[in-house]
Amino acid sequence: MTELTPLETLLGVEQGDDLPLPDRLAGFYGRLRFPTTGGQYVISNFVTTLDGVVALMAPGHESGGAVSGYNNHDRMVMGILRAVSDAVVVGAGTLRSVPEHLWTAEFIFPSLADEYAQLRTSLGKPEPPLNVIVTSSGNLVADLRVFQSRDVPVLIVTTPRGAKRIDALSMPPSVKVIAVEEDGPVGAGAILNATNEARQSDMVLVEGGPLLMGDFFAERRLHEQFITLAPQVAGRDGSVERPGLVSGKRFAPDDPRWGALVSVKRAGDHLFLRYSFMQPDS
Repeated sequence: MTELTPLETLLGVEQGDDLPLPDRLAGFYGRLRFPTTGGQYVISNFVTTLDGVVALMAPGHESGGAVSGYNNHDRMVMGILRAVSDAVVVGAGTLRSVPEHLWTAEFIFPSLADEYAQLRTSLGKPEPPLNVIVTSSGNLVADLRVFQSRDVPVLIVTTPRGAKRIDALSMPPSVKVIAVEEDGPVGAGAILNATNEARQSDMVLVEGGPLLMGDFFAERRLHEQFITLAPQVAGRDGSVERPGLVSGKRFAPDDPRWGALVSVKRAGDHLFLRYSFMQPDS
């Protein structure tokens, strides 16, 4: 664990309006700006090792905390991004890796719960962000905390085949299910449309996993990528897959996705990077 101290800003070229961070959050993070697009804005947040591993895929070390070293600054930033978002999108694989998780700011960093709540109130978002679970197959477990606690609103985005499987699980009435595709994986555009159908979502945060990120990059639906670069080398020996940021899609060299560096912040040996993937017609 690292002591929570102010992030050092090494580079900052953010554009747009300042968000009303409470004094304590502003003291830790600095200024936070997002461009004004007049439409839905999609961001993502991941932590990765120096050699590009985003999940160790080892028993007892499934969460991103194992990648970051359970870094408090990483959790603080994650909390801010959840606090400003209307919806947080994760795949079923991510859900299975952290079955007791809730995708809210106060869950990831409880000691700043009051400040996160103040930020959401200032943004006109008093309720928790919509937790969006994406599954093509409908292979879920109904007794997970996110479904049963009723502490957060939940949307499951799936296929008609997956919806039939979920119907048999007798989910609580508070869990909404939307089937969006006839066959194959659920695409990024369909996920965003379903999210907006369930709740008006001007700011959407995608937290993975890598297959889901591949779809968002492939469909050019991602505006910004936040990346925490953790100072560890995880390694790969072929015995188990250790995925990078994107799986299931190949872009370079024929159709690469280039980002523009927006900001660099530092806490000790951890770097906090922010890239824009805005398209010219966005």
